[in-house]
Amino acid sequence: MSTSAPNRLPSGRNTTADKLLVAASELMIERASIDVSLSDIAQKSGVNAALVKYHFGNKDGLLLALLARDAATEMDNLEYLLAQPITPTAKLKLHIAGIIRAYHRFPYMNRLIHYLLHESSAESADAVSKFFVAPLLEFHRRLLAEGIAAGEFRDVDPVLFYTSLIGACDHLFFGRHAMSRAVGAGPVTDEVCRDYIKHMEALICGGMLKRKVTRSELEEVNRE
Repeated sequence: MSTSAPNRLPSGRNTTADKLLVAASELMIERASIDVSLSDIAQKSGVNAALVKYHFGNKDGLLLALLARDAATEMDNLEYLLAQPITPTAKLKLHIAGIIRAYHRFPYMNRLIHYLLHESSAESADAVSKFFVAPLLEFHRRLLAEGIAAGEFRDVDPVLFYTSLIGACDHLFFGRHAMSRAVGAGPVTDEVCRDYIKHMEALICGGMLKRKVTRSELEEVNRE
C-alpha cells in the first residue's frame, strides 16, 4: 500500500462534502476517537450541519464516505504493487510499511472499520466489505500464493495473515493509550512509526520466509 491517501474527494464531487470529510478526519485525529458530533464537524468545516443529510444521508453515511476516501488510493495501489518486477519478499516488506504508514496518517481507520462493520447498518457493513476488506484479503491471497510458488514463503493462511497485520497496526495506534497509562509510552511519532515498520518486517518475515539452511546447520543435521 502507498504511504498516502487523498485529502479530497475525486474531482467533480461537491466541495461542501469535501470540507465535511476533511473536518471529520481532522477531528478524529485530534481527539484520537471516532466519537465526534455532527455539530463539531460542521463547526470545524464552516458548513451547516443540515448539509450532512443532503450530501451523505446521515452521520454513518459521512463516516462511510470518509473511509472510502481514505482507502481509495491504498486499494488502487495493491494491483500496482503486485505488478512490480520485484521479489514477493520485497513486495511483502513494501506492503507492511505501506499499511503502517497509512494507519499512521489515519489512526482512526480500523476503529472506523469496526464501527461500520459491526455497529452501523447492514448496508454500511456490505459496503466496507466490498471496497476494503475483500480487496485487501484478495491481495494477501495473491501475494502469499506468489511467494509460496517462488519458494520464498511457507504456507500461510491469508485470513490469519490479514488478522495479524491489520490487528498489529490497529493496536499500535488504538492500544497506545493503554500502554501510555501502563508504561508511559508516548505518542506515535514518525520515529516510532519507522521503528514499528522494522519490527513488523522482522517479526512477519521471520515467521513466513523459508530460510536457507547454512552449511554448518546442514553438517550438524548430518552428524545427528
